[in-house]
Amino acid sequence: MPASEQSKDPGVRERKRRETLARIAEVGLRLFITKGYENTTLEAIAEAAGISRRTFFYYFKSKEEIILVWQSTFTQLIRAAVVAEPSDQKPIDAVRNALTKLTAAFDSDQSIIMDRVIRSSETLMSASHAKYVAQEQAIFEALCEKWPQARRRKSLRYVAMVAVGAFRLAIDAWSSDGGKRAPAAYLRESFAALRTAF
Repeated sequence: MPASEQSKDPGVRERKRRETLARIAEVGLRLFITKGYENTTLEAIAEAAGISRRTFFYYFKSKEEIILVWQSTFTQLIRAAVVAEPSDQKPIDAVRNALTKLTAAFDSDQSIIMDRVIRSSETLMSASHAKYVAQEQAIFEALCEKWPQARRRKSLRYVAMVAVGAFRLAIDAWSSDGGKRAPAAYLRESFAALRTAF
């Protein structure tokens, strides 16, 4: 297909848009890790990504949004992982197993650095709390897809809420320990503690 035709092809344009967005996000995250969030400017991100400042704003409203996009990707993975779990188990076990599998695949070194980047900024910490609301909703929707009976919706909402709470405590413990052990280990302990609490 000639270049002139490719530029008119919505599929090609969308692929290029996604590739550019991913490149900007990757560059931004790398700079946040190496220079620190506060010390990384929009200009530095744009320059490293090979785009103009104006183009940056076509993809992101702010540098903070790069972190939010990174976090939302994990939320999407959580939903898919819960849906993929077998239905012949309790909903809370399905969520625990899904999260354990996901965290087992964490790049622990990069994740602990990104966690420190987020905790270094009040702006990022405030925005980061919203991710837990999104994760709860994603888990709830996944559980409703697996167990669609209307009578179960309230209990599935509870499962989503407590599961995200257990996940949050596990990640906090992992971060406080400086990632000495794999995130999945903290997650298993957190869900075990949840079981003994009721």
